[in-house]
Parts: sequence; C-alpha cells; structure tokens
Amino acid sequence: MSNRATHPPSHPVARQVAHIREELADLSEAALWSMTPEETARTLAETTRLSAQAAGLELRLAAHADTCEVGAAQGATSTAAYWAHETHLTQRDAASKMKLAKALQTQDHEPVEHALTRGELLADQAKAIVEAVDALPDDVGTEIKTQARDHLLGEAAHFDAIRLRVLGKQVLDVVAPEVGEAEEARQLEAEERKARAKARFTMHDDGHGTTYGRFSMPTHEADKLRKPLNALASPKAGGEGSTPHGMGLAFIEYVNRYPVDKLPKAAGMDATVVVTMTLETLMGGLKAAQLDTGTRISPSLARRMACEAGVIPVVLGGRSQVLDVGRKRRFHTKAQRIAMAVRDGGCIALGCERPSAWCHAHHLDPWSQGGETSVERGAMLCARHHTLIHHPSYGVTHHEGGKVSFHKRE
Repeated sequence: MSNRATHPPSHPVARQVAHIREELADLSEAALWSMTPEETARTLAETTRLSAQAAGLELRLAAHADTCEVGAAQGATSTAAYWAHETHLTQRDAASKMKLAKALQTQDHEPVEHALTRGELLADQAKAIVEAVDALPDDVGTEIKTQARDHLLGEAAHFDAIRLRVLGKQVLDVVAPEVGEAEEARQLEAEERKARAKARFTMHDDGHGTTYGRFSMPTHEADKLRKPLNALASPKAGGEGSTPHGMGLAFIEYVNRYPVDKLPKAAGMDATVVVTMTLETLMGGLKAAQLDTGTRISPSLARRMACEAGVIPVVLGGRSQVLDVGRKRRFHTKAQRIAMAVRDGGCIALGCERPSAWCHAHHLDPWSQGGETSVERGAMLCARHHTLIHHPSYGVTHHEGGKVSFHKRE
C-alpha cells in the first residue's frame, strides 16, 4: 500500500489515525496466552466494534475525498479508481464503498452513519439498511422512510446483514401495513419476471469424458431441484452429504431416476437414451459402447445402463447387424422393492451392512438376456456393489441364502 506522507500530519484526524496505526502495530507483537476466555471474548467483540468504527471513518474520508476530487491531479477517472489503485482494493469494492459513503452523507441516512461511527452497527449492516430504505418507492413519503430506517436500525441490534436485507424487503408491512402488501407483491412480481428473463442453462463437454454446466433460474424453481438433491445426498439415503462432490453425485442420481414417462416426446420418440453395443460387450467384452448422442462409454457402464429404466439398448452383431432392440426398461415397483428389502435385509453382498434404503434394485437376470422385473429374480445392491457386479474386472460368486461375493479377475 502506498504511503506518500513526507511530513507529520497536522489535522487531528490524520494525527489520530497515524497514532492508532502505531498502537496497533505495537499490539501485533503482544502475547495473548495469558488472556482468560472471558477477557478474550470481550476483546474480540470490542475489536469487531473497533473495526466498524474504523469503517465509518473510512467512509467519511472517502466521501470527503470525492468532494475534494482526490486523484484528479494524477488523472484518475474517479476518486474510487484512485482509491483502488493506491490501496489495491478491487475497482468493484472501491466503487461499492464510495456509493455507500455518499449515501451516508445524505440527511436520510445520517443516523445510520452515526451508529456506524460509534461502533453500534457493522458496515455490511449499514449497507443493508441504506439499500432497503433507498429501495422503497418514492410515493410512500419521507415519514414512512424515516420510520423504516429507524425500525431497521433497531433490528440491527439482533440480526446480521443478510437477515436485515430480508427484513428490509418486508419493512413496509411493519411501518405501513396499508401499503406493504401491495408493494411487496409488486417487488416480488418484478423479481420473478427478471429471474425468468435471466434463466440460462449451458453444458460444455471438455473432450475428456466430463461435461461442465452452468445455470441460472428463479429461486422458487431452484428450490424444487435443491430439495430432492439434498434428499439424495443425505447419508441416510446412501449419499455422501451436501459437499460439492456429494451434490454432484446426487445430481447424477436425480437424472438417472427421473421418470421418462413424464418427459415430452420428440419426433414421436420418448426422450430416452439409446445405448448401442456389440453382443460381445453385452456378454462381458471390453469393447466400448456408444450413446445416440455420440458419447462413448465404457462396457461396464453400458451393461449397467442396460438394466436401468429409461434406456433402450441396441445390440449389434459382429458386422454391426442389429440383433436386438431391447424393450424400454422400468424400475422395480415400490411394492417389489419393499418385498425385496424385507427378504434381503439390505445389500446382498457378503460383508456389506448398507441398509435397503441405500440400495438399488438389481436384476439378477439382465434384461439384455431376457430377464424380467420380478421379486424372485431381483436383489438389493448398494451403489458400490451394483457398480462392481457390472464391472468386467470383477467376478461374482453366488452363495446360499441369496448372498454374493466379488473377486478380482486374474
């Protein structure tokens, strides 16, 4: 950070800031081991308030700097741009701070500035209050805006900035109920229109077997996706928790489980995936298969997909003759799953203790070989063992009582 001071500061604010910085520099080397937990807690809170007071002073100085056109002599495009360059703030942060600094200098927000400079309010709380009051329609009048500001200042003693933003959107319901409902409805409708207009979905194949995606959608629609993904990611459902990886696996599971009979038809066909494979691949060979989208997949994945719902396997002979176009598969019914769950008591792999709620319904006789969806020829397998049973590197041994074990092929 640049420091161009070549002589002692003369203004009392400048002198005090320099003095405080020196005091804090001395404190940086003070040992903390002797502080009691109670004293540490109090000092931590006081330091947060000190930071708020410093932020209040910073914003006052920023507003004054803009009035003085600081940076104009150096040809800066704005005081905010000069501020960012000198202190290594990002342009975005400097502009945001400057906007708040100017707002706090207006008469409407003077009490907010005073609360901030006294350390009674944090900077992000001040910003939330200012933005909430400024967002109120002009026709509500100055008195209602003042009541809204004072109400939010009182709430700041109990809530953080995120909650204050929520309360700010509903503040008219408190200070002016007669106009609050209509204004909230107007704001929500405007937000929903904007959210729908900004809806986007993109997918990019990196050429190495992974596809990346980005999307934006209205929050109320996103909630319909978030809830089932959280349910699938839950460890109780066999998921890996709400980590980015766990949610990614849950999204894969969600796509695989989506009922294809609910999808629209395209060109007279259901929107199902067609996987093309050779007979050799179907019977355990190592030749890759291909989806009708052009994506090539491993033979083990192709065999696994062949016993899932919503997939049409097309089996080719040695000269690419079509030997069979399988019927569109379906999952076991809820009643069948319950029956198998009671019978198997969980995953049928020896040594696996995963409960039935974490398991897939597996066809012991693959559909590609004429198998049917039934309780008698079905079994419960957890996701891990369902993958292994279709993997060419593993063999399967069937034991009495319906259990199976796996071994690595030589």
